[in-house]
Amino acid sequence: MRATCFGYGALRYNSGFGHNSMSNLIVLGSQWGDEGKGKIVDLFSEKFDVVARYQGGHNAGHTVIVKDQRFVLKLIPSGVLHPGVKVVIGNGVVVDPLALLEEIAMLEKAGVDVRGQIAISNRCHVIFPFHRMVEKVSEAREDRQAIGTTSRGIGPCYEDKIGRRGIRMGDLLNTPIFDALYDMLAEDKATTAKAFGIANDLHLEEIRALYKQMAERIRPLVCDTAKLLNDAIGRGQRVMFEGAQGTMLDIDHGTYPFVTSSSAAAGGACTGTGVAPTKIDGILGVSKAYITRVGAGPFPSEDFTEAGERIRQAGREFGSVTGRPRRCGWFDVPLLRYTAMVNGFDSLIITKLDVLDGLEEIKVCTGYRVHGEVTDEMPAENALMEKVEAVYEMVPGWPDSPTAGVTSYEALPRQAQDYIAYLEAKTGVEVGCVSTGPERNQTIVRAGSKMEKLLDLA
Repeated sequence: MRATCFGYGALRYNSGFGHNSMSNLIVLGSQWGDEGKGKIVDLFSEKFDVVARYQGGHNAGHTVIVKDQRFVLKLIPSGVLHPGVKVVIGNGVVVDPLALLEEIAMLEKAGVDVRGQIAISNRCHVIFPFHRMVEKVSEAREDRQAIGTTSRGIGPCYEDKIGRRGIRMGDLLNTPIFDALYDMLAEDKATTAKAFGIANDLHLEEIRALYKQMAERIRPLVCDTAKLLNDAIGRGQRVMFEGAQGTMLDIDHGTYPFVTSSSAAAGGACTGTGVAPTKIDGILGVSKAYITRVGAGPFPSEDFTEAGERIRQAGREFGSVTGRPRRCGWFDVPLLRYTAMVNGFDSLIITKLDVLDGLEEIKVCTGYRVHGEVTDEMPAENALMEKVEAVYEMVPGWPDSPTAGVTSYEALPRQAQDYIAYLEAKTGVEVGCVSTGPERNQTIVRAGSKMEKLLDLA
């Protein structure tokens, strides 16, 4: 099977106005996040006019390496690193204005024209310092099962959104409305702080003044992004929808309660941007060649031995935002089949194949043993997931033929190609793209794949 290798600048030959294809694609994580979406979104952005983020907050970092320069993007879509690509923070995202301004300053210092490319939804909900305070106190309570959050106020902000007491970006920019809403929200948080015995740590008037100052700096970037996106699609422009975290952290479909507070699955792209499902042409899942997760929660194929530590060190599996070591394990077929069903993946991108270099054999979880019975279905109940015992098959590795940096599918070791074929057969989803390193050019799109057609590379 032929393959297409590409890197920086190699995709623009058929982009901008007048695309041969009208594909609008969702790119999202198919595991517990940290699958390498940042690199993939950055790379594929060359084929799109707009990249839109649809959920999450600054708790999810995307790491992108461009010509030895490392960018950790927490809120702004990776497409911003390509001049001329519009990037959108959709209404499903919760925004900490201070974190946003710091990220803009970081990118501007590197020469990126952020303000000329970014649009922020006027329907985004705003994170305040008291959201972080409430989350830290809640996570530390003795009678609470800790979720392992990043304590950046994401969950409490979504709580206020669903509780219909939140403040949106458009409200922040309208001083009379903001003052009235802030008074009500501040009273609510003061009551909470008093109950937790931390009322003296709340500086509500200082927070109000700071947010009014930041509002003026953000004002030119805020608009109705649902209209912006639908108008762009109406003009024939291509939009890529970027998910944060991964499907198994989705509030509805993930390993509840050890999940994030938003809709990380593909359906969240529509509710989080205001673009109808009928405007979506394809869904691409990103998966590591193994699997990781951060924080607490069930992880059937987690490896506690030296092999798991080897994966952690070889894959540099430490959080891009928190620096926390990630839990590491083996590719989980039932999990991937479940996320493929929930999202409707057209094709998979397998990242970090090179991390498995040097292994004689590779373990793959192909089923779960629950109460003595083997199943290939994902239990919904956390109590059952915690008791799951992974059932493994062993697949030959490629100990003497490294894949790191390989830029042609045919040049991959035969055993590595067999491993990809094995994952395709077990999951029922084509692997249309393979990443063999962190650089843009260390990525292979397989010729003849559905992914190649969706990206208009054929």
